[in-house]
Amino acid sequence: MTVSITQFNGRTADASELAPLAFAGFAHFTALQIRDRGARGLDLHLARLRAASDELFGRHLSDEAVREYLHIALVTTPPDVSLTCFVSSRPGEFAAAGDATALDVLVRVNGPAEAPTGPLTLDVVEHERHLPHIKHVGEVSKTLLLRRANAQGFDDAAFTDRLGRLSEATIWNLAFWDGTSVIWPRADVLPGITMQILKRRLEILAVPQETREIRLSDLGDHLAAVVMNSWSPGIPVSHIGGTPLNQDSALPNLLHAAYADEPPEPV
Repeated sequence: MTVSITQFNGRTADASELAPLAFAGFAHFTALQIRDRGARGLDLHLARLRAASDELFGRHLSDEAVREYLHIALVTTPPDVSLTCFVSSRPGEFAAAGDATALDVLVRVNGPAEAPTGPLTLDVVEHERHLPHIKHVGEVSKTLLLRRANAQGFDDAAFTDRLGRLSEATIWNLAFWDGTSVIWPRADVLPGITMQILKRRLEILAVPQETREIRLSDLGDHLAAVVMNSWSPGIPVSHIGGTPLNQDSALPNLLHAAYADEPPEPV
């Protein structure tokens, strides 16, 4: 069954409402995979939307209002779908906020995502996202760098910052494994929801974790690596740049098991 639903503030969106947003770049969002009408880390998604709205717009919608918009969008859908929730403001970009900023919620529902199985190869690009802690729209660089990596024969691209530290990938967080601990890169990154879920589940499971700087010179077959986002808690990475990595399945297996341990919450 093909699913394509777009709702604006809890009702079917029409052209007059979507037109101002078509080329707008002042909004933030979160992306969920809904399975059996539930979502893992729903509390983290809501916290992300609150924090980003406060920073961009100076106010946020209540969790209850956002959850109602999500629920309305899912009433007529199959139990397994992808959902993206955008929050924007009126007035929009290139305008002063004024005293009465109104917030709008656009919810888009499509069929469930199918993650690549990997292993993936990642090109290395020096790139730092603006406001990296916010999942915001209008990031043309991510698609451009993905396509440039593809043209060089890679599946995707990983980023290094100006200090030479690996940070994240185009639409992914990175994690490494040295045989004992899960290692998170120390750099300015978007704290992905899947990453946050895994951190709290691994802590509950007493799996060692550490955050440290990882540079290209640190890579080798003593480390395994994965990428993760809402599509998957762990897709193996075989190469970063020209460096081959350990293909031990322990890391993806561990992360998938930890993610499955997180109970879904009805949406």
